[in-house]
Amino acid sequence: MATNLVNLERVDKSYGITPLLEQVSLGVSAGERIGLVGRNGAGKTTLLGLLARTEEADAGRVTHNRGLRVGVLDQRDEFEPGRTVSDVVLGDLPAHTWLSDRRARDVLTGLLADVPLERTVDGLSGGERRRAALARLLVREHDLVLLDEPTNHLDIEVTDWLAQHLRARSEALVAVTHDRWFLDAVCTTTWELADARVNSFEGGYAAYVLARAERDRMADASESRRQNLLRKELAWLRRGAPARTSKPKFRLDAASALIADEPDPRDKPALAKFASARLGKTVVDLKDVDVRRGTRELLREVSWQLGPGERIGVVGVNGAGKTTLLRLLAGETEPDHGKVAWGQTVQLGHLSQELGTLDPDVTVAAAAEEIKRVVKLAPDNIRPGAVGRRPVPTVGPEVTAISLLERFGFRGDRLRTRVGELSGGERRRLELLCLLLTEPNVLLLDEPTNDLDIDTLQVIEDFLDGWPGSLVVVTHDRYFLERTCDTVWALLGDGRFALLPGGVEEYLQRRRDGAGAAGGPAAGNAFGAQANAAEASAASTPGTAGPPSPAPSPDAGARQASAADQRAAKKELAKLERQLSRLTARVDQLHSAQAEHASDYERLMELDGELRGVQAEKDEVETRWLELAELLEGTA
Repeated sequence: MATNLVNLERVDKSYGITPLLEQVSLGVSAGERIGLVGRNGAGKTTLLGLLARTEEADAGRVTHNRGLRVGVLDQRDEFEPGRTVSDVVLGDLPAHTWLSDRRARDVLTGLLADVPLERTVDGLSGGERRRAALARLLVREHDLVLLDEPTNHLDIEVTDWLAQHLRARSEALVAVTHDRWFLDAVCTTTWELADARVNSFEGGYAAYVLARAERDRMADASESRRQNLLRKELAWLRRGAPARTSKPKFRLDAASALIADEPDPRDKPALAKFASARLGKTVVDLKDVDVRRGTRELLREVSWQLGPGERIGVVGVNGAGKTTLLRLLAGETEPDHGKVAWGQTVQLGHLSQELGTLDPDVTVAAAAEEIKRVVKLAPDNIRPGAVGRRPVPTVGPEVTAISLLERFGFRGDRLRTRVGELSGGERRRLELLCLLLTEPNVLLLDEPTNDLDIDTLQVIEDFLDGWPGSLVVVTHDRYFLERTCDTVWALLGDGRFALLPGGVEEYLQRRRDGAGAAGGPAAGNAFGAQANAAEASAASTPGTAGPPSPAPSPDAGARQASAADQRAAKKELAKLERQLSRLTARVDQLHSAQAEHASDYERLMELDGELRGVQAEKDEVETRWLELAELLEGTA
């Protein structure tokens, strides 16, 4: 039985007159990996403080194991001015100590490969500061690691590395995060903090969504909209993100029963036809575009078109030029060479990363109503399942700005709150809503998920599902990107802007291949140079390459007995993956054909029928893939 590290017994905690925790009892055991979710302001950081012994309970008891070593990552990333990266991360840790520790070398090369050793922390970017703070924490040994929004400011590549690294560590961890991909990749238990109570769910994010959907079936009818959002997200998780090689884990039978009648989140043919009616064939064209910033070449001879109704996700390392690309598409910056052309009917909406475009002295309701009191939404029958029953109209229902504010979580007193008094997440949410009130038909979103909680992200995703325009999203939130976008493009750091049919997984593989060809991720860094030398020395010296190989386990014979079954399952799995690749390619071809024939309704319906058939076959293959993957995981 795992050792219990921390216990909370009937704990109460309030902030002013607001109760954050009421009669909460829970515990953290050795080796557990727990994700903590909840709305902004629910008390997640306060709960971490109780676990870290930096907060005191108002009532109840908090007990920690004697000698418990707790490591904490907060959201501030504060360092003493003038210190070097080496000072901050390693302190007085002798070089021979971390050089002889394989895990410490892995942390330094994985997080700080491109950060000079003697650089001062004063000039680090937000992402570099976050990586330095993580490295400072992870090079040391702990019994319990507490992480508050660990993926803030991290790009997709570093987030992927962090997830793999944390899974390989033996310490217990509790992570507060709104990053749903990270939750599913790392956590074995999910805590939900709501209404001052903590509910525990076994599994990562996908299993948590399933459990919530099952629980909320019995909820009051007034909660039907929230239940529908959960069912929609569960259906998307069950079918699997496009091009994702690893599928989320949850009980297949329960998930299938709950979403039996749930359509795909978006009806792509209907959206494509509606977008074409609003935009025509030309949206934005880049022709032989070059963009340079100093000596860096961000775009080189790039020719690219954004089509009506296309949903594009853009990935790339920090500094690759993603924000510059959006500003180029928005007409806010000029290319050094080449031309950018926009369609005559294009109405652009650009959400930048900077807050402050709204008057801080007006109320939330006034800020929205100053833009538009009533707005037309997409037609109801553009939602999944409607196409084919009647022609797609070009006029949707009207809703008030106040109704949209309530849909986006601004209710009661929050409607009368001054903009300047809102939290960062609330202002981000309000700025996006105000942008939507201008009724754009092209949306350019730069890190739209910053500071937003999971419930808010679900509302935004649901809104975008029925939004019939062209969408370009730059985000480090892998889950949001895969949920809202159909195609992934990458800025590869050498001026190229490349289509990635394999999505984020292809991007990560390209980055890994590039790092390998360059001599490893740390080849150009002082940390890396020493670490690589130490690795080579360890590999050439008997007995220093790491811990000894474990003795054969008692059940090795049973594993060998099932080896034939495992070989057969792996063979079938490989065959299924080839089928999935073929079917995915056909789905992409059909989507392209729909875009080409967006104004030909009869042809669009033919393509839609074929697409539904191919998608159904793909779902069957994925189901079998999941079953075999679970079988192999159970025998590993």
